[in-house]
Amino acid sequence: MKIQVLLTAALLLIAGCSQMNMGSQSAKSTATGSAGGAYTENVNSQLERCAEPIGTLAVNEDHTASWYSWLGRYGIQSTVPVLRLLSQQSNCFVVVERGAGLRSLQRERQLDRSGELRKHSNFGKGQLVAADYTVTPTLLFHDNDTGRIGGAIGGLFGSVGSLIGSSLQTKDAQSMLTLVDNRSGVQVSVAEGSASSMDIGGLMGLFETGTGIGGGLSAYKKTPEGKVILASMTDAFNNLVRATKNYKPQKATGPHGMGTGGKLKVN
Repeated sequence: MKIQVLLTAALLLIAGCSQMNMGSQSAKSTATGSAGGAYTENVNSQLERCAEPIGTLAVNEDHTASWYSWLGRYGIQSTVPVLRLLSQQSNCFVVVERGAGLRSLQRERQLDRSGELRKHSNFGKGQLVAADYTVTPTLLFHDNDTGRIGGAIGGLFGSVGSLIGSSLQTKDAQSMLTLVDNRSGVQVSVAEGSASSMDIGGLMGLFETGTGIGGGLSAYKKTPEGKVILASMTDAFNNLVRATKNYKPQKATGPHGMGTGGKLKVN
């Protein structure tokens, strides 16, 4: 029996290494598919949509924030591409370039001014589209060991339950998105999103006890932290869209409009 299990596991591992699956569902996060203008393909069915865009959007990622320094540990290099994808697929915003790609736009204009580009390249002034809004993400992440659950399972099912329970681990992620009106600087919307996933490495640990191969297989049963983070961001984006769909402007507090005096008086 032990030999049969080993052979089956070996065949599965070989098959996994020899076959490259493009578009594999197991490799996807909650941000899936593509967008070209108003056209979208393979969009997450749970993504909020708009009948028409609210306005143009720039994505701002604070590289000096503490969360950004450890983001790469979870396989995410930047949140910008994800937010840009979700924003265009939702049809709630028209995304404009204000990140690293803006340097490429500026280089083309420098080449045009230097006379290096062909005639009629049409890189004159007054063509860039303004960003009506800026969205800024903030991420929090917690990797919590559910020891109490593991102890309860062990008490109910003995040594086998302890083996499973000791490897149960819940991954939680929380995201915040703020939407600011660029002309006034007023925050018009803010939303929180969250996601959680439970790793069940202990189930694969059973194979390790009986065959010695579970240690290698258990990693394939774990949910990557990066996917949990992206799921929380998608949840935050959906909440942001719902809030903007029902947006009502706050009333001005000053005698001559917003910013001309608050209601809290100082003696």
